[in-house]
Amino acid sequence: MVKKVSSVVNKPNTMKKRLLVLALLLVFFSLKTRVHAQQNEGTIRYLTTFDWVKMMNACEYLDKTRKDQASYMWGNRSQWNMYFTLYFSAIKSKYEESEEKAPNEGDDDTYAGRKETFYLTRDFSKNIYFDAIEMLGKTYLVSDSLKTPDWKILNDMKEVAGHICMNASLNDTLLHQKIIAWFALDIPIPAGPDRFYGLPGLILEVNINNGAKIMLADKIDLKTLTTEFDLPKKLKGKQMTTATYAAFIKKFLDDKKKAEEFPWGMRY
Repeated sequence: MVKKVSSVVNKPNTMKKRLLVLALLLVFFSLKTRVHAQQNEGTIRYLTTFDWVKMMNACEYLDKTRKDQASYMWGNRSQWNMYFTLYFSAIKSKYEESEEKAPNEGDDDTYAGRKETFYLTRDFSKNIYFDAIEMLGKTYLVSDSLKTPDWKILNDMKEVAGHICMNASLNDTLLHQKIIAWFALDIPIPAGPDRFYGLPGLILEVNINNGAKIMLADKIDLKTLTTEFDLPKKLKGKQMTTATYAAFIKKFLDDKKKAEEFPWGMRY
């Protein structure tokens, strides 16, 4: 009985120690940030790795036979890479495909060739976003007010691209994805790669469905930006709000589920 009581008592003490360490780190990085506030602007290159086998394994409605066939067919060739670029400042961000070709990017007909329309922008000062996404043969222009994702901040830490980061989790019920993100404690900017944002630090790594897709910052260039946030003047597509775009994605996924097919063609 004494051991059990001691164990219960120690849990709050352990939590207090973790909170104290976190508080000290936040104070340190807050002071560091004030000194180097002018550097909180620049570009980040993300090496994004897709794993088709893990994507299919994470698809709950596909049967085991289909998943085993995919694993056998692709084997150790299931991964494929791309570079993406994030332009960020304290008040806005823009995310797009990079012109650089990543190692092991592949040259198959599905992904080689013309660059698709893909721009994700966030304006944190005005609390709005605008996305231009080419998918399934059409371009969709989605704009609406920003709604911070329901992140759950965890207490693990590690270094990513030279920055001490803390992790947070998110459950995307629309896309059926479990996400772990790592955000920099010394860069208090709510931006991040792809559709991810809203944490108390710049997101430098995202892991979706246990490695089905990983976005990892591998090059950070702190510099003053000028026209990098601009979008092409001639962007044409179907205009949507958050709700209408979500309804469109849900119908597409529901149709694929009924047909017992993997949702190829949709951005993961």
